[in-house]
Order: sequence, then C-alpha cells, then structure tokens
Amino acid sequence: MLRVHAKNFGSIVVLCVQGRIVVGETKALRDAVLSQSSIGTLVLDLARVDNIDAAGFGALLALRAETRSRGIKIKLVNVTRNVSQLLEITRLNSVFEVTSMSEVMMGGSFLNSSLFGKLAACA
Repeated sequence: MLRVHAKNFGSIVVLCVQGRIVVGETKALRDAVLSQSSIGTLVLDLARVDNIDAAGFGALLALRAETRSRGIKIKLVNVTRNVSQLLEITRLNSVFEVTSMSEVMMGGSFLNSSLFGKLAACA
C-alpha cells in the first residue's frame, strides 16, 4: 500500500512517499498532490519507493502536467537505484527534475534557516 505524508515549509511542500507507485496504488499520491495549493515547489521524496510501473509513471506524468498548469514546480529527490534505472530506461529522467534535497532547499532560501536540518529526509 502506498503511503504519503506532507511536510509543509511555506512555498515548498515535501511529500514523503513510501511503498510502490503501481497500478491500483496511485490514489494516495494523486490526492496528496492535488490537495496542494499556493505553493511554488512540490518535492516528491522517493527514498522509500522501490518500484514504479507503467501506470505509476503515467500517474506521475499526469500529476506533473496538473502541477505545471497551476504554476507549481515538481522535483524528485532521494531516488533509489531501482527507480533511477527505471527513469533512465524510460527516458523520464529528462522529463522530471531529479535533484538533491539540499539543492531544493538552497533554491528556497533555507540554507541558513533552522528548518534546514528538519528537511533532510522523510524519516
């Protein structure tokens, strides 16, 4: 079962995703993404995602289109080796911005903030 919980840091929201993004398991992610508003960046922390199938990639692409239409940037962080390989095979690594949490936070002016330590990962 896919679980998602949000960490809100003003204009940046981190969605901590755990499980598999596969057919029949994308509703929690879709609901979490679509519930976000008035933000500039949505970060999907995939450290605890071990697999994404074609339906999962389809859901991610649909959510990317939806967020872009609302002016929200979407970024992937803490991508596991398996998911990284899948992104490369499907060439979706050129569609999604795969980055590090520190780069996301530097762009959000959190570098010198006391919040920075709380943002490292979705533990």
